[in-house]
Amino acid sequence: MTDDSGKAGHSLWGGRFSAKPADLMRRINASIDVDRRLAGEDLAGSRAHAAMLAEQGIIPKADEQAIQAGLDHIAGEIATGVFPFREELEDIHMNVEARLTELIGPPAGRLHTARSRNDQVALDFRMWVRAACQRSADQIRDLQRALVRRAEEHADALMPGFTHLQPAQPVTFGHHLMAYVEMFARDASRFDDARARMNESPLGAAALAGTSFPIDRHAVAAALGFDRPTANSLDSVSSRDFALEALSAGAICATHLSRLAEEIVIWMTPAFGFITLSDAFTTGSSIMPQKRNPDAAELIRAKVGKILGSLVNLTVVMKGLPLAYGKDMQEDKAGTFEAFDALELSLAAMTGMIDDLAANRSAMSAAAGAGFSTATDLADWLVRRLGLPFREAHHVTGRAVARAEALGCDLAALPLAELQALDDRIAADIYDVLSPAASAASRMSHGGTAPAQVRLQIARWKEALA
Repeated sequence: MTDDSGKAGHSLWGGRFSAKPADLMRRINASIDVDRRLAGEDLAGSRAHAAMLAEQGIIPKADEQAIQAGLDHIAGEIATGVFPFREELEDIHMNVEARLTELIGPPAGRLHTARSRNDQVALDFRMWVRAACQRSADQIRDLQRALVRRAEEHADALMPGFTHLQPAQPVTFGHHLMAYVEMFARDASRFDDARARMNESPLGAAALAGTSFPIDRHAVAAALGFDRPTANSLDSVSSRDFALEALSAGAICATHLSRLAEEIVIWMTPAFGFITLSDAFTTGSSIMPQKRNPDAAELIRAKVGKILGSLVNLTVVMKGLPLAYGKDMQEDKAGTFEAFDALELSLAAMTGMIDDLAANRSAMSAAAGAGFSTATDLADWLVRRLGLPFREAHHVTGRAVARAEALGCDLAALPLAELQALDDRIAADIYDVLSPAASAASRMSHGGTAPAQVRLQIARWKEALA
């Protein structure tokens, strides 16, 4: 390309190159369509860097003031959509620097003193991922609050608990929802941990070896909200594990979202009929007028692939790179941006669905006793009252289930004579444990499904999330 003086070369690369790059090289090399999202971070980093350079006496204070005014002008242009992003300038850093030169002239050339695009992009990207972790953690806690609200409404609403998607034991809908509160709590803590670990500023590492200028990296780090500067210049510019960790947390969170989304899909089908969603989170069919499709849940379920794919993609990019910076690392941002866009949209949509859903308590309760779901309660009664070893009680209960199945009734309707034929010590109070409600109420162990235990956990989480 041709610089402003008309000479062949690149105005920001300097005199090393005499011929312009091929069009294909320019296309594969440019990242401005992706990293323009880092404009806010890039401007913040430049403001802090310029202030430090002036404070250290590395550049004149007058030049720093001109730089700050120019950066403010550029921020306004970007905010109003009139900033002239140019592909030939490759990335956000060179676009900002070129525009700054147009606005303030020679003082703009001092801004890049004691830094490189390597530590500049490491800073910008780290700041963006740091903020994304915070946004995700905040959204997760909003979702937890929605789950707690709904769980409190249904702390005693019976439903079947499943293993292998087969009826296992009665639980409450509130207990089921609170399981996701626990899962999402771990997700939020992973984002919190990742944010804390990445909160070190790489600016000042320069290209890879640091700089001979008397910079104050601690001052820049503090100005940008970091706990400290990074300790090794090679590591500073060549590591993207902060993004990998954030994407890993995102992929696990997306998996939890997908599991809840799958349950919403199942619960909404008429074969279950456990919940309904309003028009706000469902769609219809172009040919079948009776349909109400849980499309929001289905789309959340699908987005885990995009988020997990971004994690795998960046892992593959990084796996074979020697220290320090390689151009491969330019591919770190597109997938990360896409993954967090998908995660943030999914979290918002799931929170909306939890707030929107209406539970069909009667359908849940009717299903809670299906499949002889109180069989374990029968076995436990035989252990407690008759002193049978659990394995023997398990065998007796299996025979009781077989007899109830043959008679076409559930365990609670099995005549006492039939039960006493299995063990003549069985008494009438066995029926106190054979209903789904009695079964759920008896699970009083810490973390159990008894409504009293569920309400204790709800109270704990309401306080934690207040």
